[in-house]
Amino acid sequence: MSSYQVHTTETASQPAAELLKKAEEKYGFLPNILGVMAEAPSILKAYMTLAGIFDETSFTQTERQIVLLAVSLSNECEYCMAAHTAMANMQDVPDDVVEALRNNEPIKDNKLETLRRLAYEIADTKGNPTNKTVKAFLDAGYSQGQILEVILGVGFKTLSNYTNHVAETPLDEAFKPTEWRAQKAA
Repeated sequence: MSSYQVHTTETASQPAAELLKKAEEKYGFLPNILGVMAEAPSILKAYMTLAGIFDETSFTQTERQIVLLAVSLSNECEYCMAAHTAMANMQDVPDDVVEALRNNEPIKDNKLETLRRLAYEIADTKGNPTNKTVKAFLDAGYSQGQILEVILGVGFKTLSNYTNHVAETPLDEAFKPTEWRAQKAA
């Protein structure tokens, strides 16, 4: 049982409260993960900063969500799988792409599948994808720089995945329709 408080703009320290206000304005509500991160304003600031930087990569919205969902799947983060499914739906990411990610199945579009595979493998192998996976990614039309952008996404998403594991972040009502449960190995 976690003892982490889900802070609000009223309960958070001043530096964190300012960041939470910005997030609330952006999303229309305050996601619980940000409320938890407010316990340590430095991680909240890092997470929000990296989110903005990741949005500036060369990837499309669909490609960014593929990276974030693949990492969350690798890390078995139930909170982030639900949250990013909801975000993917709002960003018109194709349903078949989202379902493939949620079920750890190949994406039908080969280029997007090479991205999914690389992001998942980087997270799953602690940064050691196979040469075959990297070659397939590059052969699909992506660049070496985009490999580094995937690593940025892995780092950014790992912050929230691990925070959710430690804090047992409760799922927001807004994300309940897209709830996801990790398939634990037998």
